[in-house]
Parts: sequence; C-alpha cells; structure tokens
Amino acid sequence: MQTRSRISLLLALLLLTTAALAHIGTTDVYCEGDAGPYHLLVTVRPPKVIPGLAEVDVQVTSGSARSIKLIPILTTGKDDSLAPTIDEFMEQVPGDKTSFVGQVWLMAPGSWKLQTEVDGEQGKNSFALPVPAYAQTTVPMQKSLGIFLLGFMGFLALSAISIAGASVGESLVPAGVAPSSADIRRGRMAMVVATVLVTGIITLGGLWWRRQAARAENKVYSAPQFTASLESGGRLSLHVGKNSIFIHPDEEWSMGLMPDHGHLMHLFLLRVPNMDRFYHLHPEVAADGSFSLALPAISAGHYRVFADIVRKSGFAETMTTNIDLPDIAGQPISGDDSLSDASIFQAPVQNATVTSPLPDGSRMVWERDAAPPSISKLTLFRFRVEDGQGKTVSDLEPYMGMMGHAEFVNSDQSVFAHVHPAGSVSMAALELMQPSSGDMMQHGDHMMAMPATVSFPFGFPKAGSYRLFVQIKRHGQVETGVFDTQVM
Repeated sequence: MQTRSRISLLLALLLLTTAALAHIGTTDVYCEGDAGPYHLLVTVRPPKVIPGLAEVDVQVTSGSARSIKLIPILTTGKDDSLAPTIDEFMEQVPGDKTSFVGQVWLMAPGSWKLQTEVDGEQGKNSFALPVPAYAQTTVPMQKSLGIFLLGFMGFLALSAISIAGASVGESLVPAGVAPSSADIRRGRMAMVVATVLVTGIITLGGLWWRRQAARAENKVYSAPQFTASLESGGRLSLHVGKNSIFIHPDEEWSMGLMPDHGHLMHLFLLRVPNMDRFYHLHPEVAADGSFSLALPAISAGHYRVFADIVRKSGFAETMTTNIDLPDIAGQPISGDDSLSDASIFQAPVQNATVTSPLPDGSRMVWERDAAPPSISKLTLFRFRVEDGQGKTVSDLEPYMGMMGHAEFVNSDQSVFAHVHPAGSVSMAALELMQPSSGDMMQHGDHMMAMPATVSFPFGFPKAGSYRLFVQIKRHGQVETGVFDTQVM
C-alpha cells in the first residue's frame, strides 16, 4: 500500500487544478467586449488540470461571424511570449449561427491573454481577454488506476527478481541436466541480492516522489496572507504577504501592482452575518509598502474584509480577512468611496428583491428574467435607475470610468465577485491585453450622456442565497442598490 501511495503522489504532481482567480469561490471567466463590429459575450471555464484544456463559449450578439479562432498567449506584463504555433478554431453550435464553442490549451500557470479572432461579413477583427490560470489543489488518483499500477509494479518487481535468480542459476545448467545444490544456492543468493536492490530502488523512488509532491504542494496557489488592524485615530492598516505563484527569481518584478480604476487596491468591508453595512474604500500605499486609510464613519460590528489588487503581469487577486471594529466617528464618505446601509439579510431568500430604494429618493430596478438564474451560465444582470415618479433618469455619471460596479456575495461569504459592465475580469488586466492599452476604459469619463440601465455579465458559481450590491453615480454621489435572490 505504501507503493500505491507513492504512485498516487507521482500522478498527483501532474494533476494540478486551475481556476480563474479574479474573485473568491468562482472559477469561470465572464467577459463582454467588441471585436470591431462584432459584439461578443465570452465564457471561459479554465481546465481542472494544468497543462489542460479550457472550455470557451462565445456568443456573437451583433455582426455576422463565419468563424472564430482562439489563440492563447502567456503574458508577462512587459511583453507577450511567442504565440503558440497551434491555434484552435471554434465550432458553430448546430442550429445557432451566433454561438460558438471550443477548447484551448493553457500550458502553464500565470496570466494568459486569450485572443479571439472573428472572421465574418464585416471583415476580420479581434478581441483579447485575460484568463488567470494557477494550481489550486492536487487531484487524487482514481482507485482503479492505482490498483492497476500497484499490481503492474509488483509484477515487474517479481519478474526482475526471478530473472536475476535464473540468470546465475538454472540458465547456466545444460539442457536436460538437473541443477545442483550449488546452482540452486547461487540462484537464491542472486534473488536475495535482487530483492534488496529492487526494494532499495522502490524506497528511494518513494522518497524522491514525496519530495516532489511536497514541492508541488508548495506550488499550489493560495492567496497572499492578508491582515487588517485598527490603529490609533481610526486608521486601518493592511498588510499583503508574498504571492505564492511567482516562483522564479526573474518573475519577482511582476509582484508589483498596477492601478485598477485609478486605485492600487479596492477594499470592501461587509458587516456579517447581517450583511447590512457595506463599504467600498480605496487605501493608499504607505511608506513601508503596506496599505493604509483613515476610515470613514463606521458602525461597530464584525466585518468580513475583501481586497482586490492587480499585479503588473495582469494577474488579479482577491484576498480576505476578518476584523472587529468599534463605532468610529470618521469623516463622511467622499470621492470614489461609498457605503450602503441595507436591511438585515435573511437566508434563505424567499422572494427575490427586484426594487431597491436609493438615498436621494430615486430607485433601482432589477430587470430580471422570469426564470431563476442558472448556475455557471452567463447572464446579463440589468439594473435600471428611476426617479421618484418612476421615470428613467438621464443623469447617470461615470463611476471610476465605468457605468457602474457590482458585488455578488453569498450568505456564507464563500463567494465574492467584484463585477463590471465588461464582466468578471479585472479592468486593468483587460486594458493590458488590448493592442492600445489604456484607451479602453477612459472613454467613460468623457461620455456626454449615459443610459439609465447598466448591465453586468456574470454567472452564479453555486446554489445558495445571495446579496447583490450595485453601485452607480449621480450628482457626484455614489449610490448603491441592494438586491437579494435565491439560486437553485
């Protein structure tokens, strides 16, 4: 059984699962974007082994596409690695000319650019989206395979011992002549020596595989250690530990951070278990490399803390911790910071919330489908803002360069996703992947008019009760709609 365990460790080294990292508890990547005249809704399901095949679904909602080609490129943040010689054409879904499905290899952990090239009646155009890939855990060997390999190894070991004994014993006796007692002793002695050698080889091999398995465990991704502490004067101090995915010295540079929506960190405080107070804040980097901010007025309670950062390679990370806070008489919320004062969350949710009042007297309406949301299926979550008389407004403003932000949290906080109108991907990483980086998100700051409806492409990763925080900006103030739903 020890031998079988060693073989299991060997295969476990090769079976490392991957997932999209942008959030907690959700692995699929959802993105909405344009390849020239072609408007695309893209879902990427990362492989469960690495190297492995990622499953990709693309829906073309505008333009007429004939074919779509996928090209995965491992990006370093400075320049892209050479594109692979093999790319994959997606298959058109039978009976649906707008939907395509395909698979693409992700060969190593890190930040990948998935270039989607569309060819159709409107010509050829491309769109690139970020797909983080990383080792998440090891997968145990199938029991049947372990039994087979254990038996096969036993057969080979016994065969080697038998061959050693015969080679110096009976094989030296002429045909038709019975082996002497000396021949038999010599053969048995050879089998003893062979047994010691085979046992030693298996033992040393087992030790080597254990070391390799330990190294593999060290390479399994875990979010950086993240701590939060309250300092004097109501100042929150945040410390980010080392990222475990960067294991090569020449990759250490990519540990640096790049701003996302103009901030190096997006911090979310959620009072639990009631989920009735929610803060979206933006700490600054301190002199020692930690993060710090003067807290606004905070209500006392136990808070779940989530923090989003983006590495220079485009690798996005979400870290979490807990903190108990007293009542803090801080300054009023200002700038890009925001808060939401909601009702006490009660799970399971009996009836989905479709209307949420806003502090200025207006309201936000969830334009949800009649059917309940499906698990792991891309859905456009649409929210419309109305004034006190029920008329759609025309004065929405860009919030950090975008129409809005949304946070999806389930009742036990095992799922947390910070989502944008472009999807669940980091906007800084998405900008990095485009040919003209930096032009993509800035247009929102110069929009003369914005629609009253904002949508977010996302898919719930599992069943349960969820609370959604949807943030928009009007009259220079950030306002948050709160919605509850049950996902079956």
